[in-house]
Amino acid sequence: MKFIPINKPMMDSRETKAVMEVLESGMLTDSSFEGGKRVKEFERKLASQLGAKHVVAVNSGTAALQTSLMAYNIKAGDEVILPAFTFEATANVVIACSAKPVFADVQSDYTIDPADIRRKITRRTKAIIPVHLYGYPVDLDEIREIARANGVRVIEDAAESLGAEYRGRQTGYTDDAGCFSLYATKVITSGEGGAISTNDDEMADKLRMMRNHGMKDGYDTRILGYNYRLAEIPAAIACVQMDKLPEFIEARRRNAAALTDAIAGLKGVSMRQSKADRKNIFYLYTVHVESARDRVQERLRAKGVGAVVYWKTPVNRMPLYEGMGFAGLELPGVYDAVDHVLSLPVHPGVSAEEVGYIGAELAAALREA
Repeated sequence: MKFIPINKPMMDSRETKAVMEVLESGMLTDSSFEGGKRVKEFERKLASQLGAKHVVAVNSGTAALQTSLMAYNIKAGDEVILPAFTFEATANVVIACSAKPVFADVQSDYTIDPADIRRKITRRTKAIIPVHLYGYPVDLDEIREIARANGVRVIEDAAESLGAEYRGRQTGYTDDAGCFSLYATKVITSGEGGAISTNDDEMADKLRMMRNHGMKDGYDTRILGYNYRLAEIPAAIACVQMDKLPEFIEARRRNAAALTDAIAGLKGVSMRQSKADRKNIFYLYTVHVESARDRVQERLRAKGVGAVVYWKTPVNRMPLYEGMGFAGLELPGVYDAVDHVLSLPVHPGVSAEEVGYIGAELAAALREA
């Protein structure tokens, strides 16, 4: 059996054709307020998928998060609540705005704990960044209720959750900001890229200026901005990928269902992201391994299964944040996740035969461990 990677970009001649059309046009980027032809097409397609009023394309998921914070004037002295169990970009953008990250605990399904948000919210809190980790939606209704009661914004980190649903609504559909990533191994890709969704007209205008040096009509910088534009080649790739999104979603869910069946009844492992009011996109099929997780992972990889641990170190214990004094926080849910999570491949490139193989090797690895 060949090595089965945890994720990989799914490309064919359609992406190649789209890239060649951009190269032949000579229009590689567009610094206008509205963006280039392919950028606008991608924004329309993603807005239609989400049911959102606006989508603003940028050049990374990190840029999506940072510009959203900037648009809400998050600054020194402000606090932003986010889970400590996430990719560090979620926290880095808070630091980039000179604000303070406030690390919250996670629940048994690895999503931010609303009860801990309630404990940690203060008059200095200006935003909450819930993360739909592994493609599984957080409890948005409770988080939005907390935010409304305290007059703070909710900026969804939906980098891994394009196509996931919470109580019939797409993740990232919001009146505030929903942030997506188009990194090479995400649900869809443009190589590098990102996007922000919002139903707020004023917010959308600010985001479009911020991605383009704060300009609106030519060289007329009105607010602080950067070069966070999405160029036409990645936008063209993203347009093709959007057309493939329904089949990508179907394949991920089909593979996840088959893997769930394959591991049913196995002792020492469980799937914790399966509440009935949510539709998981299974960006990463992540299980909880009760004991000897690292030995299970090692055996799986030796057998050609790209099992990966996301994340072995929580953000508050990364060297940067240790140096800021965050390492000693009491976050029992986070530390439990760190010791027990294991992600398995279910991306659209995984065949039914490979899913069966992954399930069988997981069972063998658990017995051996």
